[in-house]
Amino acid sequence: MINIEDLRNYCLDFKGVTEEFPFDNKTLVFKVLGKMFALTDVDNFESVNLKCDPQYALELRERHQAVREGWHMNKKHWNTVSVHSDLNIQQIKDLIKHSYDLVVAKLNKNDKNKLANFS
Repeated sequence: MINIEDLRNYCLDFKGVTEEFPFDNKTLVFKVLGKMFALTDVDNFESVNLKCDPQYALELRERHQAVREGWHMNKKHWNTVSVHSDLNIQQIKDLIKHSYDLVVAKLNKNDKNKLANFS
């Protein structure tokens, strides 16, 4: 199981990542150059919403009870992943990295250049 501090530290280790509360004072959102890739409830840390390749999302949902359609998100492109589940920490981290990588891949050329210059 991953805890909220591990999740936060892991997300903030990626290049160009910021954290904010754009919706309310309990929904923590991680963005890369202004684009969301992960969000969670800090008051009730039970799950994390992560962007996912649509085909891979379907496979994950079939394979793991812990992975379901994104809560309050586009069901095709987002999963809600339970942190109290059959997934271990590394599997959850892999899904976070997948989400980050998907968002980075969709950045425009200027933003990709900005990201390359982050230390």
